[in-house]
Amino acid sequence: MQTPAFTGELEDWNTLNSSIGFPELLIGNGASLAVWRKFAYFSLFDEAQTTRNRPLSPTELSVFRALDTSNFEQVLSALKNSIRVNAALTINSSSPRHRYFAIKEALIHAVRAVHIPWSQMQAASLARINSALSQYQTVYSGNYDLLNYWAVMQAPEAFEDMFRGADSTFAPGDCQRQGNATRMLYLHGGMHLVKNIDGSTRILNSSESTLLASFAINQLGDIPLFVNEGSSADKLKAIRSSDYLSFCYSQLAQPKDKLCIFGHSLAAQDQHLILALQQAELKTLAISIYPHNPLFITQQKQHYASLFAELNVELRFFDALSHPLGDPALRISATA
Repeated sequence: MQTPAFTGELEDWNTLNSSIGFPELLIGNGASLAVWRKFAYFSLFDEAQTTRNRPLSPTELSVFRALDTSNFEQVLSALKNSIRVNAALTINSSSPRHRYFAIKEALIHAVRAVHIPWSQMQAASLARINSALSQYQTVYSGNYDLLNYWAVMQAPEAFEDMFRGADSTFAPGDCQRQGNATRMLYLHGGMHLVKNIDGSTRILNSSESTLLASFAINQLGDIPLFVNEGSSADKLKAIRSSDYLSFCYSQLAQPKDKLCIFGHSLAAQDQHLILALQQAELKTLAISIYPHNPLFITQQKQHYASLFAELNVELRFFDALSHPLGDPALRISATA
């Protein structure tokens, strides 16, 4: 199929949305960068090796190498299982336990190094993000930071997070849509989610102001549930190991006519998301592009067009700054 010729022009989001209407939204790291530029880090695993407070030691790095992954959730889960097996076999070894807590501590410091502190988060920005998200029937978040969660909690009655049980645990058998609330689905987990000892997923009940400080400080059985990095195959493997993440992924792949993508590059490591979007049989796809310059815009259009070249889908490209989630007024300057 011949690639169409693209220009360096972009549509205005409000005009585009008014004429077509997009009930579902997929957001990526660009939405976080619109608020806090320090989210531009390349790798949380790399950050954990260089953090000032408690970097990963050579011994801890050897665990990542042995498992051939840079994903913290997989490594912590493996160490947790080792601790349980040792206890069952009465093997007197404290090494797995020490490595477990050391890796958790390195993860905590790495996240704090790049994440916007709650003290710098502005209530007006959270309210604006809340309002923007609530306009959709379903929001798929590819981010694991706390921005969306913090925003949702400003007016949670407008949202459905799927954690309906008394113990705030996701129940695969209770997934039917209830009412008109916006479904918030975290495709790669989040810092506000943990994997229980039985593999199920629970949302933490910490307050917004304490969650960043305490997200990984919990009982041994709890593993922070977020797929932070790795290849697309690694991410899909982690997704399939969680009933909650599997549900979110399956919802993205469900047939749908229209979808808006904001702040997501759909790079090589996102091939699993591209596959889900291809399976969704979309008719119209609106994609945000940051208006750096005409050449950049043209290259981005070509990139996205190549991903969906075999599909009969209409691509519409809009100026990221014209979307409520890309509004420059949301930007908060880092003081550190």
